[in-house]
Amino acid sequence: MPNPDDLRYTEQHEWVRADVDTLTIGITDFAAEALGDIVYIQLPMVGDTVKTGDACGEIESTKSVSDLFAPVTGTVTEVNTALGDSPETVGTDPYGDGWLFRVTPDDSGLDGLLDAAAYRRLTQGG
Repeated sequence: MPNPDDLRYTEQHEWVRADVDTLTIGITDFAAEALGDIVYIQLPMVGDTVKTGDACGEIESTKSVSDLFAPVTGTVTEVNTALGDSPETVGTDPYGDGWLFRVTPDDSGLDGLLDAAAYRRLTQGG
């Protein structure tokens, strides 16, 4: 699945979609494929402050447990509660129903995130 051009990305394979005052965050198809079958997700809580680059949750698969890193600094405004019953959705629809959480960002917003072309170079090795 190609990574959408309208998103921004991190080197840790999270994506960010900018809406009016909110950023929606998920993991990329590249990350979901590397993880394999996702069986559990621990997300930050609504009201938590997350900081760029800090671990803010975990994703457990049949292969491993991986930290989820905050791609931006801000306050969590919503989490995808449907993933509690269906964590596999992150792997089957990472850019749609498999989104993880939403943040109201501080002033830095999308600073330092990769565009789609830069992310493709990162994941394709050149």
